Amino acid sequence: MPRISAFYGIAIAMYYAEHGVPHFHALYAGEDASIAIETLEILGGSLPDRAFRLVREWATLHRGELEADWRRARDGQPLERIPPLP
Repeated sequence: MPRISAFYGIAIAMYYAEHGVPHFHALYAGEDASIAIETLEILGGSLPDRAFRLVREWATLHRGELEADWRRARDGQPLERIPPLP
């Protein structure tokens, strides 16, 4: 699972072999949620509310970079690291 960012104990990852809606994974305190890049809705799994708010804030700032990493993952190319929340 390529990790593309981390902040406040939250790890952000994107898998190479996944299909469907463009999304990323947020992992925090043993929980894992897949989150749609376009809508920032949880597609599966769960996160505590505070962690999910931080992930949405981060993803809003970096949506273009997430979309580019999704394309890279689909093409089997290395993913770019994305800066954490300031």
